[in-house]
Amino acid sequence: MNIRRNSDVVRECLELGGKRVIDVGCGDGGLVRLLTRAGAKATGIEPNPKALAKAEKYDRVADEAYIEGVGEALPFDDGSIDIVVFFNSLHHIPSEAMGPSLQEARRVLKPNGVIFISEPIAAGPHFEMMRPIDDETEVRALAYQAMGEAEGLNMEKEIVYDSEVRRESFETFREGHILISPEREAIFEKKDAEVRELFHRLGEQRKDGYIYFRQPMRVNLLRKT
Repeated sequence: MNIRRNSDVVRECLELGGKRVIDVGCGDGGLVRLLTRAGAKATGIEPNPKALAKAEKYDRVADEAYIEGVGEALPFDDGSIDIVVFFNSLHHIPSEAMGPSLQEARRVLKPNGVIFISEPIAAGPHFEMMRPIDDETEVRALAYQAMGEAEGLNMEKEIVYDSEVRRESFETFREGHILISPEREAIFEKKDAEVRELFHRLGEQRKDGYIYFRQPMRVNLLRKT
C-alpha cells in the first residue's frame, strides 16, 4: 500500500474554501491551521487546557479560533457548521460519549453537512510501539462501531491507506503523548526501557534526522441526512 500524507487526504476529501469547519479534539491546532490555510473559517475544540495553550502560542494564519470544550457539548448553534472533523480524536472520547458526540456533530451541521473522521487502525509499527503505553485496540473498534450506529448520518465514503508518523526523538514523542493524555506520564515512567527499545527498533531513521513509523489509517465521510 502506498504511503499517503494525512493532510493530502483531508484536502482531497473536503471542499474547504469559505466553509465553516470545527476540529473536535484539535490538540495543538496543527490541523486547524491547515484548514485555515486552505480557506476555511476554522475553530478548534479541545478539552485539555495545556494543549490549548500550546495552540495559542502559534502565529495566527488568519482568523482561526480555539475553544475549550468536548465533543458531546459543542458550543455552536443548530445547523451553523459546514464540516465537523474528528482527526485521530473520536477514539479518545469516552466510549459512552462517542455516539452522543456524533449526534452533537450532526446537530450543529447545516443540511447536507459532512463529518470527516480519521482514525488510526490498530495495526502497524507505530501502533505496536505505542501498545505498552496504551493498547487502543478496543477503543478504536468502539469508535468505528459508533460511526456505523450513528442515526441520521449516511456513511458516504471510506478510505484506507498507510500514513507515516514522523518523530524528532523519543523525548518529543513522549512529551506529545503526555500532552494528549496526561495520565500516560506515569505509564511512560514505568515502561521507559521497553518503549524506548520498541521506538528505536520499529522506527526508520532517515537522513533528514527524523524517525518514521508506518501507520495504517481509515477515513470515513458521514453526511447529514
